[in-house]
Amino acid sequence: MTTKVPKIPNIPRDVLCSRDSYVRNRQYGGPANTTSRRSQFEYAQLFAALIARTAKDVDVLIDSLPSEESTAALQAASLRQLEEENHEAAARLEEVVYRGDMLLEKIQSALADIAQSQLRTRNGAPSQPSPTES
Repeated sequence: MTTKVPKIPNIPRDVLCSRDSYVRNRQYGGPANTTSRRSQFEYAQLFAALIARTAKDVDVLIDSLPSEESTAALQAASLRQLEEENHEAAARLEEVVYRGDMLLEKIQSALADIAQSQLRTRNGAPSQPSPTES
């Protein structure tokens, strides 16, 4: 009985190799096989920094994988909670839209009153006192 291991791309090696050659080509001004004035200690530091950065990249990839604790029951409970929050948000949105419509009607009514008042003033008709003045 044999078990098949899924093919996983060797991302860290690829990332490390590409970074190493990139740094050598860009930072030190030549192809990877040319000699450089840098000491082996500096190369070791650079290599260690690249390994640390690659390790961080691997950690990020691992953290982005779904956890084994995520069972169907937990997912269903999470989905129910999201649906409940969605319904609450929809109710709040409905209320805000209703209040917005009421304010819009008041604004439109006030604009109509202003327009009528301006028309009367232009035509020379005496303006009628507003309900608050009488």
